[in-house]
Amino acid sequence: MAPAGTASQFDQAALQRRQALQGSAGPAALIRNAKVFGIACFACLGGLLYGYNQGVFSGVLTMPAFGDHMGDYVSNQTKKGWLTSILELGAWFGTLYSGFLAEIISRKYAILVNTGIFIIGVVIQSTAITSSGASSILAGMGVGSLSMIVPMYNAECAPPEVRGALVGLQQLAITTGIMISFWIDYGTNFIGGTGVGQKDAAWLVPLCLQLVPAVFLGAGMMFMPFSPRWLEHHGRSAEARKTLASLRGLPQEHELIELEYMEIRAQSLFEKRTVAEHFPQLADGSAMSTIKLQFVACASLFKSKPMLRRVALATITMFFQQWTGINAILYYAPQIFKNLGLSSNTISLLATGVVGIVMWVATFPAVAYVDKLGRKPILIAGALGMATCHIIVAVIVAKDQHSWLSHGAAGWAAVAMVWLFVFHFGYSWGPCAWIVIAEIWPISQRPYGIALGASSNWMNNFIVGQVTPDMIEHLTYGTYIFFGLLTFMGAAFIYFFFPETKGLSLEEMDILFGSVGIAAADAERMREINKEVGLDDMVQRGSVGAPGGNGPTFLDEKHAGVEHKDAEDSE
Repeated sequence: MAPAGTASQFDQAALQRRQALQGSAGPAALIRNAKVFGIACFACLGGLLYGYNQGVFSGVLTMPAFGDHMGDYVSNQTKKGWLTSILELGAWFGTLYSGFLAEIISRKYAILVNTGIFIIGVVIQSTAITSSGASSILAGMGVGSLSMIVPMYNAECAPPEVRGALVGLQQLAITTGIMISFWIDYGTNFIGGTGVGQKDAAWLVPLCLQLVPAVFLGAGMMFMPFSPRWLEHHGRSAEARKTLASLRGLPQEHELIELEYMEIRAQSLFEKRTVAEHFPQLADGSAMSTIKLQFVACASLFKSKPMLRRVALATITMFFQQWTGINAILYYAPQIFKNLGLSSNTISLLATGVVGIVMWVATFPAVAYVDKLGRKPILIAGALGMATCHIIVAVIVAKDQHSWLSHGAAGWAAVAMVWLFVFHFGYSWGPCAWIVIAEIWPISQRPYGIALGASSNWMNNFIVGQVTPDMIEHLTYGTYIFFGLLTFMGAAFIYFFFPETKGLSLEEMDILFGSVGIAAADAERMREINKEVGLDDMVQRGSVGAPGGNGPTFLDEKHAGVEHKDAEDSE
């Protein structure tokens, strides 16, 4: 439900009516929505690419054959940071253009285009004689774009009661990719031996295997549906309603489909008419006007307090997600484990493989229960857990970093804290940060808002990847204190500034953030649209109890409650 004082009586009635029809959240809701669950799982192959690409370099960087091939790009800590982080720079650029692409050609086709870009980048990366910055940037553009388009696609296809779970599948796919890449690295590390005679296939095979899920995603996405919200917003109303009903597995005449479709249509009309009023010269529907409107939509993110609040929430949440230090662990786990006393490259790669398993396992409860427990408590609990692990590792390293041989148990205790840190990230900031930035935007600004949040993720990801090798070398245990303090700050940010979003439709986010009805003209326009599309009549017809019943409406009950209170006051 929207917080008290933010929603009108009508908005509350619409929300309660829809919640009565859709049923409760949780794992059972995923079974009820099996079709959309399957589609989301397939789209999340984009997340698998993202995770695999992130994880694969941590093991490759420690392989002797790769070190021989790359020379001082591995032996020099600063150049190693650049080699690792240049992909994130490409991903950051990819998020910037993806909002435009997803809005103009659709979410579906934008996924296809960026899968193609990723495939080209991997082919060049795998066949280059020496380091190819261009190939890393291309591959990065692909995964960066997919990292923001896939959650948006899943959010727009998902019913509210499972939206968090379906968007959270992105993180499960990412952790699956990371886990697979870690264990493939561990296995291929033995090709030609683990020392000087190691073959180039040891690092080429893990890189080339990225093409397998990419090809599957590109081929299968051709058969996936368009986002019903994108269809409605681009004038394809009949197709939008048909797609929505198909995704829900219900007939188009079902009351839940009618209610959800009316909410989508009302929000789309509201945004179009607002644009027509403020920018009448761009309301003709031409291709050039459509392109210009994309820049208008970008600029609108910074022109009102409610939108600025969303911008701050998305970008700062992603800032804190990266500065938990998670990608410092993922990119440099073998090096970190060696510094914690693990003696050989094989053992450190084995410990890195455990990181992948722990994160993968931890993501399952988040997918299953994020819509029941809510985003806010999970984010806070995860941040406190991660920060505590950082501080414990810092204490152990400060005490024993120069005597690991005689303090083997302390080294393994630090390794266990790293594993526990990854577990806390896996159920909290991994999935929930992406859920937040995918669900808080209005239709017209959603591609650009998500792109902005994702760009914050990738730019901070780039910085973390660049500075971590030097931090580990020069700050040693101070690295963990630094990440720990920032993670505590992330918990405080969520506690004081994050509004709970569970259970709300994407259209109801405007109520939560105060974007609807800020001005009297906007409120009146929305009331007229609600009547025009039939939403007003439908809400007043429906009973709160059984779907399709003829009992008293929510508005009737509210009215009766007011009359009862007035009678008490008069006494």
